[in-house]
Amino acid sequence: MTSITYAMKARTLFEKQGWHSDVIRTPKNIGTGCGYSVAVRAGEQEALALLAKNRIPYKQTYR
Repeated sequence: MTSITYAMKARTLFEKQGWHSDVIRTPKNIGTGCGYSVAVRAGEQEALALLAKNRIPYKQTYR
């Protein structure tokens, strides 16, 4: 994510959709950013579409 604030907003948004999600520390080998990621148990394309629709920026995705 681009900030901890956006990570928290994304988690709240995913939870409202009924998707389990957690804010986690981004693994050091993944890249740079705010240091936080959101782990979500949903389809990647659905999650990214929801972020875009709600104007929540993100850096990249990983599995």
